[in-house]
Amino acid sequence: MSSPTLQAPADHTIRIGTALVELAPDHIISTTTYNGQFPGPLLRFKEGQRVTVDIRNDTDQSELLHWHGQKIPSAVDGAGEEGSRVIAPRGTLRETFVPQPSGLRFYHTHVRAGADLDRGQYSGLVGPVYIEPKDNPGHYDQEVFLVLKEFGATFSRGGDMAQDFLAGGEVKGLKDTGEAAMNASLAKGLPHGYEVGYDYFSINGRMLGHGDPIRVRRGQRVLFHVLNGSAGEIRSLGLPGHTFRVVALDGNPVPTQAEVPVLWIGTAERISAVVEMDHPGVWVLGDLSDDDRGHGMGIVIEYAGGRGKPRWVKPPAFRWDYTRFGTATAAPPPDQVFDMVFAKDNATDGGFNRWTINGAAYPDTMEMVQPMLRLIQGRRYRLRMRNASDDIHPIHLHRHSFELTRVGGKPTAGVMKDVVMLGGYQEAEVDFTADNPGPTLFHCHQQLHMDYGFMALFDYA
Repeated sequence: MSSPTLQAPADHTIRIGTALVELAPDHIISTTTYNGQFPGPLLRFKEGQRVTVDIRNDTDQSELLHWHGQKIPSAVDGAGEEGSRVIAPRGTLRETFVPQPSGLRFYHTHVRAGADLDRGQYSGLVGPVYIEPKDNPGHYDQEVFLVLKEFGATFSRGGDMAQDFLAGGEVKGLKDTGEAAMNASLAKGLPHGYEVGYDYFSINGRMLGHGDPIRVRRGQRVLFHVLNGSAGEIRSLGLPGHTFRVVALDGNPVPTQAEVPVLWIGTAERISAVVEMDHPGVWVLGDLSDDDRGHGMGIVIEYAGGRGKPRWVKPPAFRWDYTRFGTATAAPPPDQVFDMVFAKDNATDGGFNRWTINGAAYPDTMEMVQPMLRLIQGRRYRLRMRNASDDIHPIHLHRHSFELTRVGGKPTAGVMKDVVMLGGYQEAEVDFTADNPGPTLFHCHQQLHMDYGFMALFDYA
């Protein structure tokens, strides 16, 4: 009589469950987390080396875990709209895949929250992934991972952030269209649609002034891996007296490394940047917004021998321009161009804005729907995106990286990403190669926008 086959242990185990997170001694919150902590544990994979992960759901609700930024099959990507497997309540799901490409990725829930501010990325279900490259030059002395995240979500009316930090101007035709639609809505007596604000702000799960500082020594080169794990906020980071040399965006090395005084990071974007530690003292690495920083969005940088209260000095005005990290050469022509117009139907869905792509909102269902775009494997596609709303949209394509080819009216090439901020009434073009067959989700990574229609499904013919 043969003995039963024993299942080999997983390389990693992730448990989804409710836990207390101490943002500060007087701000302890209860939220859903990975492995009882926020952020979830840093997972370090090796590029091209198969990995097995057990995901245990200790809650009473179904969950999805999305491996953001990885080129993996639809079945394990973690999006129900693609046909990925759901993690049943009190159930366990084993996933096996080959991590790729190298660089900073992350994992997060992909359930729709709708009006439930305890679900989706309003919760603590966010964790970093670093896929070690096969050839790691190691040109740094210390490596620091930072996860930026807000908690205590509440609904409000209106209140979009200023967008003057983004390079590139508004397109008059888009602005005329968007403002006409909004004015018509308000004339009907509709209020501004719901937005989401937050009470608490944190880096690595701690509010500014709480938790350990980042300790450095003069002369060190510190590599910061920064992840914006927000459900919908755009974040900035400055470090007085220092500059950031950006070496990678969304985990992908940039063709032109450039020094900038400030990092601007859209929802779900990642930036890897080296800072030369050449200005001793005790400093605040924090958001440029005095209010957000005052409510916790910062962390202390402490030089060896540094004394005194952490200091903050506002950096000089600076516009974030993706093209500074690219090349001036033209990207190769695509095989097909697909035009996309993003628009807002103000407050038409129970007080929430309804979002459309080319006039269509994604249905209120997690199941797969008729694809908007059918791809042919091996072809290069250009998405010409036009934003007819006054909101910033962090646009994300699953299971592929795309190349920025035009941003804010400027041509560029070589910058590979999986999320790009598209400013209000602005245009951008990105190219991607259909080299990972299967249903592929395209959406705004702002949770509120995604939940209320801002999604589309691509598929391979």
